[in-house]
Amino acid sequence: MTALTRSINIRTEIPGPRSRAIVARREAAVPNGLYKAHQIAVDHASGALVTDVDGNTFIDFIGGIGVLNAGHCPPEVVAAIQAQAARLLHFSALVGTYESYVELCERLNVAVPISGPCKTILSNSGAEGVENAIKFARAATGRQAIIAFEGGYHGRTLMTLSLTSKTSFKKTFGPFAPEIYRAPFPAAYRMGLSEAEAVVRCWEAFERMLVAGVGAEAIAAVIIEPVQGEGGFIPVPAEFMRRLRAFCTSNGSLLIADEVQCGFGRTGTLFASEQLGVEPDILVSAKSIAAGLPLAATTGRAELLDRAHVGGIGGTYGGNPLACVAAIEVLKWMQQPGVLERANQVGSVIRERAFGWQREMPRLGDVRGLGAMIALELVRDPASREPTPDDVLAVVKYCAEHGVLTMRAGLYANCLRLLMPLTISDDQLQEGLDVLEDALRAVIG
Repeated sequence: MTALTRSINIRTEIPGPRSRAIVARREAAVPNGLYKAHQIAVDHASGALVTDVDGNTFIDFIGGIGVLNAGHCPPEVVAAIQAQAARLLHFSALVGTYESYVELCERLNVAVPISGPCKTILSNSGAEGVENAIKFARAATGRQAIIAFEGGYHGRTLMTLSLTSKTSFKKTFGPFAPEIYRAPFPAAYRMGLSEAEAVVRCWEAFERMLVAGVGAEAIAAVIIEPVQGEGGFIPVPAEFMRRLRAFCTSNGSLLIADEVQCGFGRTGTLFASEQLGVEPDILVSAKSIAAGLPLAATTGRAELLDRAHVGGIGGTYGGNPLACVAAIEVLKWMQQPGVLERANQVGSVIRERAFGWQREMPRLGDVRGLGAMIALELVRDPASREPTPDDVLAVVKYCAEHGVLTMRAGLYANCLRLLMPLTISDDQLQEGLDVLEDALRAVIG
């Protein structure tokens, strides 16, 4: 077997002295509420590699929390940004028009898995994109109620935090926006059921909610992540999504797909919804849309989005020219032959190794996800499925000390999420998985 080309280069303790100094400055200048998974300070990055200010090089398995599917500093994107920066930094779509905004919207209108004429509005973050989707749904239906799901994450603004399920994000920040109703999500592993059983159980609860929680006639929209992100990388069963689509169609409600984390090639298709055989009415994308620049898109059926009154949507920075040209280059890259298939290749390599670890280490309770969006769930034992969040933190710490950047996820914070750039090389992927395997053996083996 040919030896791997090594990418990890750890020259100091982790964190190193210069990182510690910058992190100390951060702690003095920035509120404590801004979480940081790692104590390192980054200097530069390329592809799937990150180098800190102490000269340590890491393999990135978190990709800016799913923002860097195209890798760190892709050359085509960097060149487009540099050229745009010399011509126009900002104008605002509220003031007038610039071509890159229009071109990106045109491309997204064709790319989303929604039939018929579509339109798009651009904003700065996934949370803003979701807020726009809710506005469109209420304007189009004349209704107020929104159905969200347990385990769902939609952002940290007032509206999106109201939609978000995990209580650790919400404590002390209430009261929250009204007319938000939460339904159970078919998380089969955590429920201790088969996928089919979980769908039946949760659909019964959904129908009961229409009697005991909110009337169907009041529901403007149902919002769901085709693969839950913060909830633990749980794909929506296709049958459950089909039932939601049928309900929304018959009830006059809209189906909103939040693809902020699972979109833009992460799951092996441009959007995860494509694999479910169900069309949403509105789709929200962000994160990897612009290779690290702040951008989000809310795309949906034109007749629905046109129902919002003039001046009711928009924002000063939404669709900034730099972000638009970056996103256009990302879309061009993702539509090249073989790029989306790379997500499935990366995911297959991870699964093959992770299933082997699971056979040897029963406390690795579940391996799941779609494409290259993979989570490993750690538990006390396979029978009880009791979450062990401290074990995940120990794995994250071990990996960082040995040159791999990872991060936790899950409703109980007991999942390790893997979101490496799709540009990662085979050698880098195997090298990073070697470190992860050592970490798991040290903590739960």
